[in-house]
Amino acid sequence: MKLNEDANPGINLIRAYSAEGVSVGAQRLTRPCLIAPQAVIADWAVADLDGLDAESLERLWPLAPQVVLLGTGARQRFPPAAIREAFARRRIALEPMDLGAACRTYNVLAQEDRQVVAALFPDTAVTR
Repeated sequence: MKLNEDANPGINLIRAYSAEGVSVGAQRLTRPCLIAPQAVIADWAVADLDGLDAESLERLWPLAPQVVLLGTGARQRFPPAAIREAFARRRIALEPMDLGAACRTYNVLAQEDRQVVAALFPDTAVTR
């Protein structure tokens, strides 16, 4: 789905998404990635949602999010308890949702100047 809206040109917004990936500006991302208003981490070293662990979260913490939207492909999936606990310890909200919902919600929150990060797993990166 293509997303069009009036946008602040100084922040990263998701321009389009599909099961295979997302577009941020002119960049097409087909692997797990982190998107924040001021940063895009396209080389996030996580193979799939099941590979999400404490070590892989080390790339996320410096982005200083208040909320992380976990886009888990075509359907909502919840991460393991250890991952949820890591967010709770840091008092960061973790919101698992399907990829489309995560993309749309990210754009709204980013434009409201919220400290948001989208941790996105296209369907090609979600273990079923």
